[in-house]
Amino acid sequence: MRRKTVLVNDRMQRGYRYVLTAPVGAQFDPRFKPQLSPKEMLALGVFGGVYLRDCVNEFPKDWFKRARFQKDGVYRQDRTLNHFGVRASQPLSVWRQKGWIYRDDPRGWFQWYCRYYQGRRLPEEDERQIRRWLNMKRHVRQLKAHCRAGDETCQPRRRQALLHWAYDSRKW
Repeated sequence: MRRKTVLVNDRMQRGYRYVLTAPVGAQFDPRFKPQLSPKEMLALGVFGGVYLRDCVNEFPKDWFKRARFQKDGVYRQDRTLNHFGVRASQPLSVWRQKGWIYRDDPRGWFQWYCRYYQGRRLPEEDERQIRRWLNMKRHVRQLKAHCRAGDETCQPRRRQALLHWAYDSRKW
């Protein structure tokens, strides 16, 4: 694979560069098995429609064709744009306070995942984020223990949160 350098200039990063060293959607850590691609997540509705709207130059344009986004100029989440119709995320300020934000990915886990999916590899940060993703399995276990298979109305907030982490509870 030929290496490619990506230059980022959006609302949260100016002049940030990273190198793609793995093929798109491939060569993931063997423990990391997301059930949804970033494109699928955006089309289903995540983060109230306000996430990545200004990143269309960084990622493939087809990711954004069916993305469920809030109207331009509106920066408040709209829970109705989320697949399960509920709000299931905390403000970025909480993420920062808890130390969940890495300097290269100021938007958090999903931004890391989009860049990882595209082929960026940062070994230490990849390990940290994959561990965080693996920790979400406790919510999968809870959902399976307390909800009937196929009942999307059971625990919609937990289901939406799992969707934000590329787990697809519609399949269970």
